[in-house]
Amino acid sequence: MPGLAPPSDWLQRWTHLLPAGGRVLDVACGHGRHVRWLAERGWHVTAVDRDVQALAPLSAIAETVVADLEAGPWPLPGRRFDAVLVTNYLWRPLFPALRAALADGGVLIYETFARGQESYGRPSRPEFLLAPGELLAAASGLHVLAYEDGLLDGPTRRVQRIVAIAPPSGALALAGARHSGS
Repeated sequence: MPGLAPPSDWLQRWTHLLPAGGRVLDVACGHGRHVRWLAERGWHVTAVDRDVQALAPLSAIAETVVADLEAGPWPLPGRRFDAVLVTNYLWRPLFPALRAALADGGVLIYETFARGQESYGRPSRPEFLLAPGELLAAASGLHVLAYEDGLLDGPTRRVQRIVAIAPPSGALALAGARHSGS
């Protein structure tokens, strides 16, 4: 689609972690710049957004799910993905659902605006800006591979971004047993 921004450099930097042909969930995907880029490279993408018109052209290359993530229930209960991608979107009540949507070994790739962004433009309301370290806290229990908190160019914006991997289910149970003295 003409006029779409290029894919996030953060996504491009970390896609080597995704299994070839794997299942990727793009949350609040908008017009689908990442959906298109991932689908062109062979990943099976599920695109979620509340904008029916934005999703319509994506239905030929991805599974599309129309859902208001802020007002309705999580639209994919029980579904798990090899990767969950979130860019330029923040709705804190979704953090547990995003974590639950990660398959064992699944990769969370998240990038959104942080406090300080109000000096550079929108969004500027505190409820849409991450507090210092908030994305790290939200990834608790995941294996964090990379985390950044700072300014990016083109356009100048203040962001936090993270890449984290969900441990295998057995590893969580084993870690809990070790910490409880078993």
